[in-house]
Amino acid sequence: MTVTNSEQRYEIVKGLIDQGEWDALSGVLEKLPTIEIVEILEKVDEDHMVTVFSLFSKKEKAQIFGELSHDLQYFIFNTLDKRSFSKVFEDMRSDERADFYQRLEVDEQSALLPYINKKVRSNVIELSGYEADSAGGIMTTDFATVRNWMTVREAVDKIKVDSPGKKMIYYAYVVDNEKVLLGFVTLKDLIIADLQDKIEDLIHVDFVAADVHEDRENVAKMIEKYNLLALPIINSDRKLVGIVRHDDAMDVIVAEQTEDMERLMGIQPNAEEDEDESYLDLPVVKHFKKRVIWLVSLAIMGMISGLILHHFEEALDKMVILALYMPMLADTGGNAGSQAATVVIRALSLGEVTTKDWAKITFKEVRISMLLSICLSAIAYIKVSLLSFDTVLPDGLSLAYVAFIICLALAIQVVTSSLIGAGLPLIVRKFGGDPAVVASPAITTIVDVTGLLIYFSLATTFLLH
Repeated sequence: MTVTNSEQRYEIVKGLIDQGEWDALSGVLEKLPTIEIVEILEKVDEDHMVTVFSLFSKKEKAQIFGELSHDLQYFIFNTLDKRSFSKVFEDMRSDERADFYQRLEVDEQSALLPYINKKVRSNVIELSGYEADSAGGIMTTDFATVRNWMTVREAVDKIKVDSPGKKMIYYAYVVDNEKVLLGFVTLKDLIIADLQDKIEDLIHVDFVAADVHEDRENVAKMIEKYNLLALPIINSDRKLVGIVRHDDAMDVIVAEQTEDMERLMGIQPNAEEDEDESYLDLPVVKHFKKRVIWLVSLAIMGMISGLILHHFEEALDKMVILALYMPMLADTGGNAGSQAATVVIRALSLGEVTTKDWAKITFKEVRISMLLSICLSAIAYIKVSLLSFDTVLPDGLSLAYVAFIICLALAIQVVTSSLIGAGLPLIVRKFGGDPAVVASPAITTIVDVTGLLIYFSLATTFLLH
């Protein structure tokens, strides 16, 4: 097996740890990017983890700590004395700092707060007050502001004092004396301009901003739509309270897409504390809890199918051929419904359609499903003709006629399944719910029931009269 560079570096680090060569280890680690250091710390045994962590500078510790898994963060927090940890905590990004603080128990928060300086303490408490799924819950206060009356020289000097992170220095936000957001200037603007130029002559006044209580998914979409490095967040008085960075927005989009995918497949989304857990790290019991509710519910709903079959048991006894093509009907209906649901949910999520477009959506799905039904029915007719050519049928019935009725049922099933798949998400959204909860397994179960009713109703009417 080929050993990757990352694995080789870990073996080198492990060897230096075992030998107690801390100076040499420090020299190796300082050349690695943060993400690789985090990967190494995730593998180091707990007896040496804090020792390795202590080899870094205060600022490096803050960057590394912010990228660690929740379990390792909590381990380091409990291992270090609170005064030492507070120095790391103060240098963390404001949003990461608030996220970690919110995960602590009340007594743990109380134990940490006395060692944090007043400015950081106020910032943490303020950010922790916002809902996790709001703009305030994901924003950072790591940004630079300048006044509109400043010269370029004065603005540059203030940016140095604000000392924003290197990822956030591309924008400087222009505010008045009351912190009301007036616009922004870019790093390029400041470099090109003369040092005596006024900021008010360079300001970009055409900008987008989001309210601090805006849903985090909408904020992420705004950043993606306008291709921004960061989006300013304002309060009801239009005062600048924070920014949401592009990379944080991408994390939100990934989290929301994962949640939608899980809901679409009938899986309960991760609880907030489990969001960062990978498939292998999440305990079996939690996987069980995520899946069991929908599966049990659908199993109960599936009993209706059994009742329908029991009701038409006599029809099955008279024409065994009907039983042979029930799976084909169920699978085709389920697939058609799931497809329709998926495209409609995606269109709703992207804002391409709203519930007001229900008539247009219905009309479109009818046309699409009719074309699909013609194609699928033709294939089904050939299938029945080839596989059941020697089947014994009741007197007066030909295979061609039976195949036609089966294909007619299939065609109606495709149309109704598509309308159900497209309509349920719209109904859920109309009543303020999440369309993704109309999961694919749920739609499949529903169209199974409708498919059996269509199938046996046509069979008893035209074949067993």
